Amino acid sequence: MSMIQGLTAAMPILAVLFFLVILRLPASRAMSLSFVLVTGLAWWVWQMPGQQIGAAILEGWVIASSILIIVFGAILLLNTLKVSGAMDTIRQGFTHISPDRRIQTVIVGWLFVAFLEGASGFGTPAAIVAPLLLALGFPAMAAVVLALIADSGAVSYGAVGTPVLVGLGQGLENPTQTEILQIAVTASQIDLMVASFLPLIMVLILTRFFGGNKSWREGLAAWKFALLGGFSYTLPALLVVWGLGPEFPAILGGLTGLMITVFAARKGFLIPKETWLFDSDQTLYAATHLKPNTPGLVKNDDCIPSQPCLISEPDKHRRISLARAWLPYLIVAILLVLSRLDFLPFKGILLSTSIEFNQLLATDISAKLVPFYLPGSLFILVALLTIVIHKVPMRQARAAWLTSIKSLAPTLIALLTSVPMVRIFLHSDVNNAELLSMPMELAVMAAEHFQSNWALAAPFVGALGSFIAGSATFSNMMFAQFQAATATATDLPSHWILALQMLGANAGNMICVVNVVAAASVVNLAGKEGHIIRFTLWPMLFYALSVGVIGWLITTQLL
Repeated sequence: MSMIQGLTAAMPILAVLFFLVILRLPASRAMSLSFVLVTGLAWWVWQMPGQQIGAAILEGWVIASSILIIVFGAILLLNTLKVSGAMDTIRQGFTHISPDRRIQTVIVGWLFVAFLEGASGFGTPAAIVAPLLLALGFPAMAAVVLALIADSGAVSYGAVGTPVLVGLGQGLENPTQTEILQIAVTASQIDLMVASFLPLIMVLILTRFFGGNKSWREGLAAWKFALLGGFSYTLPALLVVWGLGPEFPAILGGLTGLMITVFAARKGFLIPKETWLFDSDQTLYAATHLKPNTPGLVKNDDCIPSQPCLISEPDKHRRISLARAWLPYLIVAILLVLSRLDFLPFKGILLSTSIEFNQLLATDISAKLVPFYLPGSLFILVALLTIVIHKVPMRQARAAWLTSIKSLAPTLIALLTSVPMVRIFLHSDVNNAELLSMPMELAVMAAEHFQSNWALAAPFVGALGSFIAGSATFSNMMFAQFQAATATATDLPSHWILALQMLGANAGNMICVVNVVAAASVVNLAGKEGHIIRFTLWPMLFYALSVGVIGWLITTQLL
């Protein structure tokens, strides 16, 4: 592979980093420029046929439409809950558990994300939790950054184990159930030593970059509760994967962690003596002379920035109980779990309706849209049910729909360019230059340079797959066989290298362009995607490098 071919293979990554992160262009502009550049180089340097490029673009638009449905559903559910007054009740409920924003970060930002990832995956957790944190009073940037960082450790077992069962199952050549289980257990053992510390990193980022004092120390003050939150997920997840398999570690681990931390917070166990609040909290409480848990408290900035406020004041004639306020989220969780289990009929029913595009432009590329199986369709259904359950006036319900539709414009442009660019990158194995696909050529080049130290590089290959493809499942499918072959060639245990591939794919989920664009849109931060990645890049490097070092120490020093 020549130098210009190497630059072409890396261009989807380099262009995104340059336009989005360095120049900080809005995603709608950055991804459009990246798309044009990558498409031109794919045709000129990689010598991809025009039909292959065109088919990849069409496939990308189909995939982008499914992401838009998820984003719209998440925004609509949030806005419906806001107009019903449920978000005010939910915020008060968390204040009663603990008004400390660090504690809320661990409970909502880490453990609720883990549960949602296990139930659905595919970007759903960030799309739900980022606006939930925003509604609880977190700054929009903090909400999306924390949600993206949290949506990592549980990704291995997202969507009822899809990255393991489908990703590794289809990525490897005829793996046995024993081999798959060994890889999953190894990944959870490493995660126990790394992902357990992610809640602490989240709390440190919260206090350092979003607190009035810009203090690391204020985050460290909550280290005991943060570690409790970390281990209350990773340890149960390890026990579940070891005892039951890879389907339910994230779901049961997230639920177990939620029960442990909520109980601990109510009892004041491992809670810092001083309550940590945002400056806006302090100003509000001082101005109103109210305590943080005063019923009926509504913030003036309770609306999504730059969007019309749907609730100007609390409806004193229609108060919603905490149980009714949480009922829509409970229904979402139940529907997600029930619709993802193979032994129940619901999955088959939802999958039976599909829109298929086979052999696009006479190529081997096909695309399929399964509208009713998408999490976004379930969000829309629950939003409609919420109107009935919470007795939302039609005028306010209509406002929620209109606001949600209008907020999609920047996301539409970003997704219609970023996703096709990714599909061109992945389908570049069909070319007249006699080259492998661009991601595989990059992986081969990395293997040639690292060789015996491959354990250090293996997680970053997995992260590359998630960063570009937007899916840990696809990263595992794309690179699993390559990782296994590299392990054999370098005399390294393959189950360890494949475990590092899984965990690297988790890490890449934090900076995945598609996830960032989607999560930014649900809190109305379209145009700030580069700024978001600048925050999530460092936790991603910590995760990938830490698991790589552990893998390197064990595979090269102890085995």
